[in-house]
Amino acid sequence: MKAIVITRPGGPEVLQLQERPRPAPAAHEVLIKVKAAGLNRSDIALREGKYGGQPVAGVVPGLEVAGEVIAVGAAAPRWQVGDHVCALVSEGAYAEYAAVDARHCLPIPAGWSVEEAASLPETTFTVWSNVFQTAALQPGETVLVHGGSSGIGLTLIQVATALGSRVLATAGSADKCRDCEKFGAARCVNYKEEDFEQAFKGEQINVILDMVGGDYTAKNLRLLAPDGRLQYINAMQGAKVELNLLDIMSKRLTLSGSMLRPRSADYKAALAAEVEQRVWPLAASGQLKPVIYKTFPLAEAAQAQELMASSEHIGKILLVNEG
Repeated sequence: MKAIVITRPGGPEVLQLQERPRPAPAAHEVLIKVKAAGLNRSDIALREGKYGGQPVAGVVPGLEVAGEVIAVGAAAPRWQVGDHVCALVSEGAYAEYAAVDARHCLPIPAGWSVEEAASLPETTFTVWSNVFQTAALQPGETVLVHGGSSGIGLTLIQVATALGSRVLATAGSADKCRDCEKFGAARCVNYKEEDFEQAFKGEQINVILDMVGGDYTAKNLRLLAPDGRLQYINAMQGAKVELNLLDIMSKRLTLSGSMLRPRSADYKAALAAEVEQRVWPLAASGQLKPVIYKTFPLAEAAQAQELMASSEHIGKILLVNEG
C-alpha cells in the first residue's frame, strides 16, 4: 500500500510517499480501506520531533480516518466487512489502509459522507474529554475557546451550543470570526485587532479551552469567573509561562490539560462509547455540521501540512484516497 512516511524530524519536505506492507488486523482490530484522513496540529509537532520525544523516523502520521471495513478480527464482533466507519488511531492515518482497535471505531453519522466523517474523531474526542469530562461544562455556563475557527474550535462551538452553553471565541480574522458566530458563538473577537481580555472583561466565563499558551495564560486566569476551569490542549506560543498563584487561589481556579494520543486503548474505547452516545445524535440531527476547508490527495500531504501551519484555513483539512 501507499503511505506517507516521516523520514526524519524536520519540515514538510521530510514527508515521503512510500510503499508499505498492508497491515493485518489483530484479533481485536478491523482493517479499514481509508477514504480520508484528517489533519491535526499534533501531526506537525510529530513531524518536527516535538511531540512526546519519541523517535519519528519511519512513522506514518495521522490520528483519524474514515473508510470501509475490509477485514475483521475474531474478537471484533460489532463490525462486518462492508461497514463504513470513522476511527481514532494513534498513528498511521496517512495511508491507504489502517488497522484499528475496533472499539475506537464509530459508525458514520446519518447524513454525513464518509469523507466528511474523517473530520470527526480527533475533534469530538478532544472536545468531549477536555471540555465536558475534565472541565465539566454545564448547561447555562459560558465557555471561551481560543482558535475558534479550527476544527476543534468549531466542533466545540456547535456541541456546547447544542447542549445549552454559551460560547465565546477568538480567531485571527474578521471572516473567521463571522464563521464562529455563524456556527453558534455568541461573540468572537479578532485577536489581531483587539485585546481579547479587554473585550471579554465583564463576561462570566466558566471554562476556557486554550491551544495557545504563552501570554494568553495570565489573561485567561484573570478572565475566569470564580471556580473557573482552564483546560490546555496545546501551547503554540509557548509552554513555559509565569502564573500568579493569587489569581488561582482567590477564585478557586482549576488548571488542567491533556494529550489524547498517549492515552490508553481502554480510555479511548470508553471515550468513544460516550462520544457516540452524547455527540453522534447531534451530528445526525444537523446540530453538528461538517466544516471541510480543503482536501488533498494523499501524495500531497506536505502541501496539506503547509496549509495547516499557515493557519489560513477554517475547519478541517483532509487527505483523500481515490478509488
